[in-house]
Amino acid sequence: MESSKAKTSHNQKIEYCLYARKSSESDERQAMSIDGQLSEMKSLAKREKLNVVETITESHSAKESGQRPEFNNLLMGISEGRYNSILTWAPDRLSRNAGDLGRIVDFMDQGKLAHIKTYSQSFTNNPNEKFLLMILCSQAKLENDNRGINVKRGLRNKCEIGIRPGVAPIGYKNVLKENRISTVELDPERSPIIKQIFLKVANLGFSGRMVKKWLDDIDLRPKAGARCH
Repeated sequence: MESSKAKTSHNQKIEYCLYARKSSESDERQAMSIDGQLSEMKSLAKREKLNVVETITESHSAKESGQRPEFNNLLMGISEGRYNSILTWAPDRLSRNAGDLGRIVDFMDQGKLAHIKTYSQSFTNNPNEKFLLMILCSQAKLENDNRGINVKRGLRNKCEIGIRPGVAPIGYKNVLKENRISTVELDPERSPIIKQIFLKVANLGFSGRMVKKWLDDIDLRPKAGARCH
């Protein structure tokens, strides 16, 4: 015989919040765009007749716990009962850290979060499904942690063999040798301008704003194309 809690869960009206997230950080450059996630999940909702009552989008990294304002808004909506389920592209859109994952699982344990639907999987307040959800999100955290270790190891190795571990600052240029950054030399086009900046500050009393205006006037830009700050 089913408990009253189980009956309530079965008869519960399922209402979804569609959550899409993409970070500009390098580890998520290959992730589907927010517009792409929304398009795919709206099509899935229409096909499976899912009742989506709210949509939340966010451009923020999920590496650190509690740092995403829109994710916090998502959880607030669950706490306030605006909806009781989440529709999202993949588990790692929700969490790549233990803290946020714990908050999600807590809501499932409390019966406030009835269902998480992704493009290819579903998770409910079922021990096996919650365990799988935790494994998938923990795997995303493991990938983040390992990536940070590998990047630091690579930078340290470059330093040890005498290679500058990054792009040369403005006024200098990287000289490539055998398809890798070998040395840093003065940039013949930009280094005179950098020298003038120091001379203007030392001899003419230029302030930071005056230097910025002068750089804008001569339209000096880093290689990325944005104006100098």
